[in-house]
Amino acid sequence: MSKVSQSVFLFPGQGSQFAGMGKSLAEAFTEAREVFARADEALGFPLSKLCFEGPEEELRLTENTQPAILTASVAAYAVLRSRGVAAGFVAGHSLGEYSAVVAAGGLDFADAVRLVRKRGRYMQEAVPPGVGAMAALLKLPAGKLDAILAEASQGEVVSAANLNSPDQVVIAGHAGAVARAMDLAKAAGAKRAVALPVSAPFHCALMRPAQEKMRAELEAVKFQDLAVPLVNNWQARAVRSSTEVRQGLIEQIPNPVQWVATLNLLAAEGVATGLEVGPGAVLSGLVKQTAPSIAMSKRGEAQDFD
Repeated sequence: MSKVSQSVFLFPGQGSQFAGMGKSLAEAFTEAREVFARADEALGFPLSKLCFEGPEEELRLTENTQPAILTASVAAYAVLRSRGVAAGFVAGHSLGEYSAVVAAGGLDFADAVRLVRKRGRYMQEAVPPGVGAMAALLKLPAGKLDAILAEASQGEVVSAANLNSPDQVVIAGHAGAVARAMDLAKAAGAKRAVALPVSAPFHCALMRPAQEKMRAELEAVKFQDLAVPLVNNWQARAVRSSTEVRQGLIEQIPNPVQWVATLNLLAAEGVATGLEVGPGAVLSGLVKQTAPSIAMSKRGEAQDFD
């Protein structure tokens, strides 16, 4: 029996931000304007101004980036919802999982924006500047990653942080171990190994202190069961219960983002179309590499809704 054709909303994570994001949305749509106003109120400072005007270096600070991307994404979602556009599934890349949970009715937006501001701060504080690093390994031959990471570690932490596509894996850990892994990956036939301009090594064991702080924050906030299933980062599993959603947000902090498995699950569930909801088009590119049967388009700025 063939599966019914489904759709998905995908929400971007850190790295999709840019000064000016969401400005055209807020100017064109009342629903988007209201989301930015709620974020400003929840945080007690004009986050909207930072999104619309920058400066870029302030927007790049993790504790600002995370609420900014969440707000721009939820603003775009609010416009979709006002037009009656719905999806059968939601998913988000790392931070984007919070946007997905808000869209699926699992978390109040004001709570979410306060949570991700703290998440950004705790992740930043978990590792002193310069101690950690992240790198993207491009077109590393299949089956080589585990041996490279084992050899590079030398008693330090280095592990897969984002399994983004068959051609792209991001690694994170101690700066020395990441540098060794980059050299080993190039020697093993990777097309490129690129150091990423990030402020902390996300999604690795060095994030355990941030995980413990976020566990307390997440347990103090009310979650609802979801209106549609969320495919989570931690297990790439479709979840709907408030307990599983909360647990996934706790576990994603020190664990890799299982994005390839997420997209493969969505394709297997009959998802044929997807919208990237929020700034940028990073996820649409990853879908093309991993699950090209899912036809993607983006909804992040006013012109995308024409």
